[in-house]
Amino acid sequence: MPLIVGIDPGGSGAIAIIGERGEIHEVHDMPVIEIMVDKTKRKRISAHGVADVLKGLDIEMVVIEQVGGITGQSASAAFTFGHSCGLIQGVVIGLKLPVALLPSQRWKKAAHLPADKGAARLRAQQLWPEEAKLFARVKDDGRAEACLIARHYWNETRRAAA
Repeated sequence: MPLIVGIDPGGSGAIAIIGERGEIHEVHDMPVIEIMVDKTKRKRISAHGVADVLKGLDIEMVVIEQVGGITGQSASAAFTFGHSCGLIQGVVIGLKLPVALLPSQRWKKAAHLPADKGAARLRAQQLWPEEAKLFARVKDDGRAEACLIARHYWNETRRAAA
């Protein structure tokens, strides 16, 4: 059964895996590790953790949200975010998995979502009511977005095949 993986990149993002009927197979908060930066502990994405989530699965496509700079973000934060996104893409390519980048505007428009991250959680609860607990907390917006990213690809490919 080929699976579709949706990835909301970033330290508070997530990795969602949906099945051939659009059902949620697995959802993982983004694997992170803590490292010391100067004298402060910081969370950074774990390349090994991302690889562990994806290894051994029959994957049709890995869909990663295509991101850009965020207005008002510091140069340091922008660099860290960009590094994280590149790290995720590198892991996927290193595992020789098919990958597609999906602009957030495209999947959010298709899901009828405003920019508010809480709306993504609500939409995910509506689409997968039996899995609503996955999106219950405010910090579960990354899970919701990863699921919706995967679902967008699932919808588009199934519609094209019909």
